[in-house]
Amino acid sequence: MANTSRIALSRSQLWRIVKKAARRAGAPAGVSPHWFRHAHASHALDRGAPAHLVQQTLGHQSLATTSRYAHARPDDSSGQYLGM
Repeated sequence: MANTSRIALSRSQLWRIVKKAARRAGAPAGVSPHWFRHAHASHALDRGAPAHLVQQTLGHQSLATTSRYAHARPDDSSGQYLGM
C-alpha cells in the first residue's frame, strides 16, 4: 500500500527549494514559487483549460483573479472558438 502521508513545507522552505533548483537548472533569477503558479495558470489557460477549473486548482475565490493569468494575443480572436 502506498504511503499517503504528507509533509507540509513552510513558505521559506519551499522558497529555498525553488531557488536552489532554479540556480542548478540555470533558470533566470526571478524564478519563485509564485512564478510557477503563474506559469501553470497561464499555460493551462493558453491550452484551453476551463477558467473555472484553473480557478479551483489555484484556490482563487474570484474568477477575476484567475482571468488575470489569461494573456491576450494579437493574432487571436474569440471568433475562432465559434466553430464557423
